[in-house]
Amino acid sequence: MPPRVRIVEVGARDGLQNEKTIIPTATKIELIDRLSATGLRTIEATSFVSPKWIPQLADAAEVFSGIARKPGVSYPVLVPNLQGYERARAVGADEIAVFAAASEAFSRKNINASIDESIERFAPVLERARADGVKVRGYVSTVLGCPYQGEVPVADVVHVAQRLHTLGCYEISLGDTIGIGTPGKARAMLRAVAGEVPMAALAVHFHDTRGQALANILACLEEGVAVVDSAVSGTGGCPYAKGATGNVASEDVVYMLDGLGIATGIDLPALIATGLWLSAQLGRETSSRVARASL
Repeated sequence: MPPRVRIVEVGARDGLQNEKTIIPTATKIELIDRLSATGLRTIEATSFVSPKWIPQLADAAEVFSGIARKPGVSYPVLVPNLQGYERARAVGADEIAVFAAASEAFSRKNINASIDESIERFAPVLERARADGVKVRGYVSTVLGCPYQGEVPVADVVHVAQRLHTLGCYEISLGDTIGIGTPGKARAMLRAVAGEVPMAALAVHFHDTRGQALANILACLEEGVAVVDSAVSGTGGCPYAKGATGNVASEDVVYMLDGLGIATGIDLPALIATGLWLSAQLGRETSSRVARASL
């Protein structure tokens, strides 16, 4: 297992984007600033997608401009195309993320484009990013199953991950979008992708719909992955997934890693406090088991 793991905190973007009630811009800024004080090194701030598609993130420019960016901390933002890239760059974003699906059915339903079409849209974004010295992270969703297609062949996951890496993404995050995976399948999928993309360039992203996220992460750590996506308070969840809960809670991941003797550099009590603050803002109980146990 790796001696150190980098947590990519996705709560402010992936965690909040499907919230029904519009969250005040000031709350989003405070969340990111609180997260910056916990020792996290990567905090995904927002997404420069069309407000028509995700009204919750219509204030992306205001949020990004309002946060107190801490030296040594990365604040990547999601962009869907060149227009989104330009909006992100206009407010000083210096790391972006692009997203594709391993499932053809999910890609068409989610963004009304085939996988090939979606990747073609990213080519000019990656070209511009390379010229501007901007780092690009790639997401691959539905790596262990799709709400429309069902099983997703591992070969399809490998193919999409490899294409994004070849295009210039420095890191590929493999996402179990609907939280359907189990440790054996997660391990086999990661191993297959690592046969074509270096393990050092891979991250895992598990949703906890069926309570398997921590077990899946542990299986992937045993394979050598050293980057894990998670969301404070366990926010988020795929709107298309039956019974979807949220992302695996950052507090629970850090607690497990601490117990394994794996360094993260994160102050767990500060992270728990931030998650409890966020759940109070959202008006519901935290989804983090560790945070609940701390009350």
